[in-house]
Amino acid sequence: VVDMERLVERLERAVERLETVCQGPGMCGDGSSKGVAQYVQAFDALLAGPVAEYIKISKEVGGDVQKHAEMVHVGLMSERALLVMASQHQQPTENVFSSLLKPISEQIQVVQNFREKNRGSKLFNHLSAVSESIPALGWVAMAPKPGPYVKEMTDAAMFYTNRILKEYKDVDKKQVDWVKAYLSIWTELQAYIKEYHTTGLTWSKTGPVATEGAKSPSASPAGAAPPPPGPPPPPAPAPMSSSTDDSASRSALFAQINRGEGITSGLRHVSDDMKTHKNPALKNQGGPVRSGPKPFTAPKPACNANPSQKTSPKAPALLELEGKKWRVENQENATNLVISDTELKQVAYVFKCTNSTLQIKGKINSITLDNCKKLGLVFDDVVGIVEIINSRDVKVQVMGKVPTISINKTDGCHVYLSKNSLDCEIVSAKSSEMNVLIPTEGGDFTEFPVPEQFKTVWNGQKLVTTVTEIAG
Repeated sequence: VVDMERLVERLERAVERLETVCQGPGMCGDGSSKGVAQYVQAFDALLAGPVAEYIKISKEVGGDVQKHAEMVHVGLMSERALLVMASQHQQPTENVFSSLLKPISEQIQVVQNFREKNRGSKLFNHLSAVSESIPALGWVAMAPKPGPYVKEMTDAAMFYTNRILKEYKDVDKKQVDWVKAYLSIWTELQAYIKEYHTTGLTWSKTGPVATEGAKSPSASPAGAAPPPPGPPPPPAPAPMSSSTDDSASRSALFAQINRGEGITSGLRHVSDDMKTHKNPALKNQGGPVRSGPKPFTAPKPACNANPSQKTSPKAPALLELEGKKWRVENQENATNLVISDTELKQVAYVFKCTNSTLQIKGKINSITLDNCKKLGLVFDDVVGIVEIINSRDVKVQVMGKVPTISINKTDGCHVYLSKNSLDCEIVSAKSSEMNVLIPTEGGDFTEFPVPEQFKTVWNGQKLVTTVTEIAG
């Protein structure tokens, strides 16, 4: 009874507060006669709906997911502050607008960095789904099509949310609800943008011109603290080099991988004193902390950002066993990398390696290539899956067996199958220039392209998708 009385008292105080700050129906804000712009109210409805549900379920999941959700909430509150300012000020100059975007850009970076620092998390798919899609907050800097940009970021998250659904579909309903709540944020945001900011952020036609030090009395809804200012936004991603690399260079790089089993003849064995997991002195040498891949960085603002950015130090090259994970990272021009002391329970994670060749002997659980370029991989047996993500110009040769190879967001991938792995399933998405090479009786390989273009028609009952003829 006492608890119920306290609850009633709290509700009465909350109602009194709302009545104080609201001037009329739908006019809640700072108590001024102007009230709050309609599109700010609509954004508050999004915060009170899908966002609140996502925060709630994230707290129930707990751990890294809860921490990540709190960071996402800070980013959304930063966005609300900018919306409030836009509703009360005229559009500023490009330089000023760039400064106003700083809190949002900084928070996008915070969210993505959290994923990279927690790659060993049991909830890594959750962190990845959020990290891949959080740049959607940058729609305020996009013109003239911010809506499609948010849709693109949402699609990027679905690669990982589908994994979560597959893992927890019949195991934990809470995880399924988390996926639905999180994706609904971006779905609702697309509808919101379509209604209020179709061609870009809408600024007020009256009032003062926005300045870097402009303050808005209703920058945060009741009970929420305004987000702290952040450092300058990260620089726009550098354009990728042309996909038409010199064919001679590419052929020379992977010439040795086409020799089949003879590839091992020129490899140098990595002795125990060269492995950091068996020689602790190597770990004590230290080195700058690596930064993870950023396939989706903060969007380039519709204005010129300050280009004076310091380049990050070069990350150290690694080849070490950490627990059950082999880490092969930041290797450049290394054509003799070998992992031979393998066990069935181990996995291999190959990150940001360039112009290198890696051989993995024995039977291993899984292999992941992430953000690699011009890499050759040769392995014996994998009992799980080989994943190729965010990479370019890679060649993979199977000497034994592998059940599944997944290729995602990769341009240029050649898969050499062995006679024992011809039943391998190859799953691809958002990738191009993929080829599968099948061994012949004479020891050579016959190349078959993986289709990239499809045709979909409605047959009266369902959609039917077929490969187009020009796709091979």
